[in-house]
Amino acid sequence: MDVLQLLISGLANGCVYGLVALGFVLIYKATEAVNFAQGDFMMLGAFMTLGLVNPEYAGIPFWLALPLVFIIMGVLGYLLDLVVLRAVFGQSQTSVIILTIALGFVIRFAVGAIWGHEPQSLRSPLAFGDIRLGGVVLGVVDLAVILVTVILTLLLWQFFQRTKIGLAMQAASQNQMAAYYMGIPVKRVQGLVWALAGIVAAVAGILYASKGAIDPNAGFIGIKAFAAAVIGGFGSLPGALMGGLIVGVIEPFAARYFPPGWSQIAPYALLILVLVFRPHGLFAQVRAKKV
Repeated sequence: MDVLQLLISGLANGCVYGLVALGFVLIYKATEAVNFAQGDFMMLGAFMTLGLVNPEYAGIPFWLALPLVFIIMGVLGYLLDLVVLRAVFGQSQTSVIILTIALGFVIRFAVGAIWGHEPQSLRSPLAFGDIRLGGVVLGVVDLAVILVTVILTLLLWQFFQRTKIGLAMQAASQNQMAAYYMGIPVKRVQGLVWALAGIVAAVAGILYASKGAIDPNAGFIGIKAFAAAVIGGFGSLPGALMGGLIVGVIEPFAARYFPPGWSQIAPYALLILVLVFRPHGLFAQVRAKKV
């Protein structure tokens, strides 16, 4: 029974890691850039929801606040690509990495200046008690996080397989020059990918905040999500989600069955093993590019 409880908790945490990792992979596949501010985007989405929903702030009903947060985060992602990233187009990848790291510090400072640095709790309807199954106590919020992640994953799969924009994103990620010659507006598509990554980060932030208190330093979860993306396979969208689930499950079991501190280093120990024995990741999709 204890194993089931640890497994559900780990899967719920892994869903959050996987969604943030998904943002990493979406942007990398479309632009070959690594956005190290993705975790801070997650944190920003959580605080925006908190600012709209909690009664001490705007006090908007939760389900009305969600579309507003998604629109805001999508616009911010698009503007980040349009105004900032295109200004350094043609520069080295190191410049882009440093830029996104600096952006993460700016986001953390701005959130701390607006909402403060103390931990706060989101008034989320997803957190409404526990379910008892014999001797096992399962948090409803954990089950809700898993369910929402499954639904979002199916929606994204349908989006990429069934819509013209989704197919254009896939084509641009495979070969930008060929996609351009086929009439696909590559720059606009890249901006939409950044917008989509912002929305996915907002979903992850809302789920993360529903599980417990948040503060501006919650953005550092992006480091763990980056490790999850590498473990799963940095070019693979399913791999990013699977990598997040693996990292999420490892943590509670390491905390339960290993000495103190092992839960913090276990994901990175796995990362080292994967890089040594399977550098492309556990679920990498290595194949020839096509449009």
